[in-house]
Amino acid sequence: MAKLLEIRWHGRGGQGAKTAAQLLAEAASSVGKYIQGFPEYGPERMGAPVLAFTRISDEPIDVHCHVTEPQIVVVLDPTLLAKGDVTQGVPEDGIILINTDKTPAEMRQAMKLSGRKVYTVNASRIAEETIGRPIPNTPLMGALIKITGIMSLDALLEDTQKKLSKKFAGRPEVVEGNLKAVRRAYEEVQGE
Repeated sequence: MAKLLEIRWHGRGGQGAKTAAQLLAEAASSVGKYIQGFPEYGPERMGAPVLAFTRISDEPIDVHCHVTEPQIVVVLDPTLLAKGDVTQGVPEDGIILINTDKTPAEMRQAMKLSGRKVYTVNASRIAEETIGRPIPNTPLMGALIKITGIMSLDALLEDTQKKLSKKFAGRPEVVEGNLKAVRRAYEEVQGE
């Protein structure tokens, strides 16, 4: 892993980009990393485009601004690909992870991408089948762990279970559904 890993999340209000950015950061903290996880604040509303950011490092993080040159971009809603360049600032060896039922090769062609590594997983379908709602954030965290090796799957699951058990106290089925979603996306993510 690079000394400082920066991730930019592109989603829509209600898809959990902010939650994913923060949960991933907190899970990385639980394995001894320095972290930041935060959203871009603006006129957030259900369905409006939103950005969130995660920084993970082996050393203290001195930067306190938006992520403009991420090594990884996570796209929670593929319709955002038509709304602007989600790859802006991503280096040639960067990673693009997209929530879609299309293959990485199909997405590369549709986005007219050269360079960069493209990964896909149908996180919305996985979430619908495991949680009962098509919220792609936790499945995308599982896929991200698989393709980056930021931490072990077990470490992510353990920390996520702790955080979600507090958030969804009295609703263990929601917690277990999210954990299943993380595991499935970890197994089903495809890359080229």
